[in-house]
Amino acid sequence: MSGTCGAAPRLSRARLEELVEEATTDAYGDSEQAAGFYTMMENDLATPFTTQVLGVEVTVERVDMTEDEIVAVCKRGGKLQKIPILDLPLPSPRPNGTEWIAAYRYWRKGFG
Repeated sequence: MSGTCGAAPRLSRARLEELVEEATTDAYGDSEQAAGFYTMMENDLATPFTTQVLGVEVTVERVDMTEDEIVAVCKRGGKLQKIPILDLPLPSPRPNGTEWIAAYRYWRKGFG
């Protein structure tokens, strides 16, 4: 996805670096560091919440971690779909905890 519809909140570089430090303390290697971000999102991201994915309203039930990325588990009707958290359009107002998505994006890009 492109554009700003899924962008996480704008945070200062200093704040992003604080969040990255908090999520990755005592974590070695990319997989442990990603797991640190997952833990922060699992604890702090206010779920469930609704958002639009390709023009369709879905409910983000929770976050999950696959082998290589953090995903949002989205539900519509009785069906579940995992969407990479970095591709998830966030609603306005944003749910509490979305700063962790911004920090994860910052970390994945190699600290800007």
